[in-house]
Amino acid sequence: MSAHFSPHSEVPSAGQMPPDAREFVPPAPSSAISIDDATGYKTQADQILSLAQSAALFHTPDQTGYADILVCGHRETWPVRSKNFRSWLVNRFFESTGKAASSDALQTSINTIDARALLGEVERAVFVRVGGCEGRIYLDLCDKAWRAIEIDQTGWRIADRPPIRFRRAANMSPLPIPVTGSSIDRLREFLHLKNDDDFVLAVAWLLGALREVGPYPLLVLSGEQGGGKSFCSTVLRALIDPNTVPLRSLPRETRDLFVSASKNHVLAFDNLSGVAPWLSDSLCRLSTGGGFATRALRTDTDEITLTAMRPIILNGIDNIVTRPDLADRALFLTLSAIPEVERRAEAGLWARFDQARAPIFGALLDGIVAALQNLPATKLDCLPRLADFALWVSAAETAFWKKGTFAAAFRRNRAAAIDETIDADPVASGVRKLMSGTPEWHGTASELASTLAMLGCERSATMSRNLSPIVTAGKLRRVATFLRAIGIETAFTREGRSRTRMIHITLAETA
Repeated sequence: MSAHFSPHSEVPSAGQMPPDAREFVPPAPSSAISIDDATGYKTQADQILSLAQSAALFHTPDQTGYADILVCGHRETWPVRSKNFRSWLVNRFFESTGKAASSDALQTSINTIDARALLGEVERAVFVRVGGCEGRIYLDLCDKAWRAIEIDQTGWRIADRPPIRFRRAANMSPLPIPVTGSSIDRLREFLHLKNDDDFVLAVAWLLGALREVGPYPLLVLSGEQGGGKSFCSTVLRALIDPNTVPLRSLPRETRDLFVSASKNHVLAFDNLSGVAPWLSDSLCRLSTGGGFATRALRTDTDEITLTAMRPIILNGIDNIVTRPDLADRALFLTLSAIPEVERRAEAGLWARFDQARAPIFGALLDGIVAALQNLPATKLDCLPRLADFALWVSAAETAFWKKGTFAAAFRRNRAAAIDETIDADPVASGVRKLMSGTPEWHGTASELASTLAMLGCERSATMSRNLSPIVTAGKLRRVATFLRAIGIETAFTREGRSRTRMIHITLAETA
């Protein structure tokens, strides 16, 4: 007894399904199942495989099996080993036989279906919330009809049958149906930012997060207690990737971070008091693209690889981003303190935001249209870190502001971030103080630590006692880019017959 199962069946004959589903759901041929001539008996597994003929199978580049299925006239896409696909099989079997499928039969069928999906010829990318195809951007509305918003150079529209596949997690919430003709300034009242530059950068981050590819800058919100940081973070996420759990605590390990990234387009972490070095490195990889690999469960040699590039929001009272490599990928916004006489009930704020969300979302989509129109001709005099993001927002900004508004705000924000990062780093702040009194310094890492300690800085003295020369040199390498931005050059050489490692620090104008 065997079942013939096609991993990539194509178009059925017309009239057997709704017109909007014909291109992806095949019929179940009556001869799809082999019946023993002597007994006429079919196992439950064979019956389930026969019913599953209406699913179109494919796999992703990371070798995960997926199925396109027809539900209430629309296409849904689920991993073959997901709870949702399993439930669909159970329901199909019950509707066909009036009986419950056994667990063994289900598992046997799913194993077969997954193998056919993985070994089939059809390979497709599957996206979370935002995807792209042939110069168009698609945003998953996450509604019951599995519709998406299609954006190109001519405008945006609702697509009932998007050509790309999305995957969904249980906690994803629907986007609003966008409304045309609104101003992005309607967003201002919900953010309570200190100045216009911060508002421009908040909108820029949203525009970048709606792009189908990164890199994506981190958005770092700071301000005193009661400044509305959590509310602001939730509002920003609700505009582009609403979720039933919009803000989360920090993960305990890199694996947890990348698992979250595989199920969310935006990662938002709330009320942080600091970012550990391992997490800072992981966030850097998520911002510009990276992965995490680990051994698969219950195997000795198989490996699971999680790759992602995601927009990220961090908020906290203190200066939570202190490592230069992470600060170089971030936009820093400061929220104003809210006077008690201006405080309003959160329920009322959310009611007003719910009314404004669709118009604000529509305004953002207008910015994406402008970006697609203007990007080919957009040039910048000097490309910063995250150059693709800067070009994208510069192409979109004419939908809201005059040309150059974003670049000016970005430069000022970066200069302030460099100053704060140098202040927070004992090596960088010590070197800046050292070079304020001399145009050049030359010596070993041990001599540098001692020299900084003699300047009378308590942090430098602590550093001199606790850090080895190798660690001191490593910290100097980390801050070299930010020191160069303020005119201090660093170089590392080996000198003499003993090949002693030497450090050269000079002011840029005398280098």
